[in-house]
Amino acid sequence: MSLELKNLHINVEKKEIVRGLSLIVLPGEVHVIMGPNGSGKSTFANTLLGHPKYTITKGMIELNKLNITKLPPEERAKHGLFLAMQHTPEIPGVSVANFLRLAIAARTGERKNPIAFRKDLLEMLAKVGLAPDFAARSLNAGFSGGERKRLEMLQLLTFEPAYSILDETDSGLDVDALKIVVATIQTLKKRGKGFLVITHYPRLLSHLKVDTVHIMAQGKIVKTGGAELAAEIEKEGFKKYEE
Repeated sequence: MSLELKNLHINVEKKEIVRGLSLIVLPGEVHVIMGPNGSGKSTFANTLLGHPKYTITKGMIELNKLNITKLPPEERAKHGLFLAMQHTPEIPGVSVANFLRLAIAARTGERKNPIAFRKDLLEMLAKVGLAPDFAARSLNAGFSGGERKRLEMLQLLTFEPAYSILDETDSGLDVDALKIVVATIQTLKKRGKGFLVITHYPRLLSHLKVDTVHIMAQGKIVKTGGAELAAEIEKEGFKKYEE
């Protein structure tokens, strides 16, 4: 059981952005990817979920020994992948409650009883610090940055994906919202769920216990270690990895 990237090369508009990325995330592990702007972090995150803009020219993605490299996004989600994007789209007219209920049905093939689903949803809303009336609001329409991130944590708690890729989820968050993000990751980590957390900011690691930190530069991982790598970046920046 693992999420494994094997020598992944990724092109965007015929330009190679990711140049041989390899790593393995095991159940219950939290891996952090850090790196300067333009290093390929968001490119590979979106590629993992099958964004059509990105082309894999070499290598493969394996999820629990299944080659998912050519599967469409919905199939990857059904197999247990989840992406918390940097910029989530607004969908006016689709309520948070309806979106979550339909997403669960699409992933599992099971339509939950509306009354039971609402009870579960209200409990989950409270866990991420959102009021009950949030369930009736249109998806991401007029949401603040903090509300969007709390909604992503609500999705994680609802779907419980095997592996989640969080692309700069901590960017711009206040301390309270950051604590909710960390609490959600820690809750699911204890249940054997794996995480790839992409961030620019070492501050996340002061709240979150992680297993591995990777430094990404020029399209590949150039160094791997523990939390001490984040402290190094806090002190010295990424300059030596960009040379």
